[in-house]
Amino acid sequence: MALTPLDIHNKEFGRSFRGYDEDEVNEFLEQIMKDYEAVLQKNKQLEEQLDLTTERVTHFTTIENTLQSSILIAQEAAEEVRRNSQKEAKLIVKEAEKNGDRIVNDALNKARRIADEIEELKKQSKVFRNRFRMLAEAQLEMINTDDWDLLMDYEVDTAGLEKLETEEE
Repeated sequence: MALTPLDIHNKEFGRSFRGYDEDEVNEFLEQIMKDYEAVLQKNKQLEEQLDLTTERVTHFTTIENTLQSSILIAQEAAEEVRRNSQKEAKLIVKEAEKNGDRIVNDALNKARRIADEIEELKKQSKVFRNRFRMLAEAQLEMINTDDWDLLMDYEVDTAGLEKLETEEE
């Protein structure tokens, strides 16, 4: 069991014939008691300080653990967001490629249809040109025939017509 300052103060020594000087022993015990009491007081303060420091360390350890958990959760969330973003980006790229392919195919089909229509129009144009040339040649041939000259040389008997006119009146 540890000594207390009161134990030191109340300590009685047996008396012997040639023992120590009682006043010196009492003064020394008094000094030991004061020093021991100061040491106990300092020890009590240090224990209180240690308790406070331990409590603060525990508090900060709890905060550290909470922060580490929060950081891990944030990292996991960031990783999940990144993975989802990559998946979404891949889907968007696939959809864009599919739409691009569809647009290109539609444009190629339209270009083919237009090219076919152009070829058909060229054929129709050739046919029309040939028919028009044949018609123009036929008309020119008709103009160049001798029938026109005969028609110009033809004289109408106007006397017979005047007679008919007067009879009708």
